[in-house]
Amino acid sequence: MDADGLRGVDCAAVTSPRARTGAVLAVGSMSCVQLGLAASVDLFARVPPEGVAALRLVWAGLLLLLLVRPRPSAFTRSSVGASAGLGVVTAGLTMLFMAAVARIPLGTASAIEFLGPLGVAVLRGRGTGIVWPVLAAAGVLLLTEPWRGGVDPVGVGFALAAAACWAAYILLTQRVGDQVTGLQGLAVSIPVAGLVSAAVAAGTVPGLVSALTVPVLLAGLGLGLLLPVVPFALEMLALRRLTTGAFGTLMALEPAIALVVGAVVLGQLPTLLGIVGIVLVVTAGVGAARTGGREPLDDEQAGDVLAAFPACSTGLPDR
Repeated sequence: MDADGLRGVDCAAVTSPRARTGAVLAVGSMSCVQLGLAASVDLFARVPPEGVAALRLVWAGLLLLLLVRPRPSAFTRSSVGASAGLGVVTAGLTMLFMAAVARIPLGTASAIEFLGPLGVAVLRGRGTGIVWPVLAAAGVLLLTEPWRGGVDPVGVGFALAAAACWAAYILLTQRVGDQVTGLQGLAVSIPVAGLVSAAVAAGTVPGLVSALTVPVLLAGLGLGLLLPVVPFALEMLALRRLTTGAFGTLMALEPAIALVVGAVVLGQLPTLLGIVGIVLVVTAGVGAARTGGREPLDDEQAGDVLAAFPACSTGLPDR
């Protein structure tokens, strides 16, 4: 291939509209997650973190069943299994992270948990793509400063387990998104996650039922929309447009978004190291988004949000 051809290939990769769209969807997802976590602070005083996680997932599962109305004809045996597996992994990710932050600082837990998507990015990266995970890892360390204070080994274990679940979540979400049209797969995985988390919470949180007052249930409904319905849907759509390596590195933006949300919503101003960390992870995220576009799927129209939510569409055929 001549020099002009090489330049053309490079330009196409860097300016891919699919990669840019995927990056916007991923950043929107992470913003919803951090806003949802900030909004959960008051609820933690009335319901333990495990109960809040279960409440969010149960409401989210009910909402998706109502809005998406999954059709059996949309699934094969393989895609049903992948969707159910994604649900179990989602429940594990949510509850294990809550268990970790109950024992170790949030920043430390976030840095350890990020090993999951970082590992996916490193394993799936090619050539100079490894630069972005390394840069992101440095930024996450500066943002979270995990070297400060003592660390509970049980909490570290929970965070490592959450990291493994996050890596599996990324891989399974892309698999389900590729095999199942629209958000049908999500309408199976999240109800499964709700059932699994509810069973775990019922067995580990004494007096959970008595704590579920009407205000708590309504708050849980709002949180179920903000976290995880909207962000998980955005992530699945993003993973149709980005490689798993690029998506895993792009998720490094989440600690930076958390720092911004903390400063704006909770008044937690970043340190100098935090600002440097933001610069590093933003740089890594931009690099991943500009080089991680996927080839279009044959059923590209399946990613359309209106088609995925037939109850909300107007004048469109029910696919």
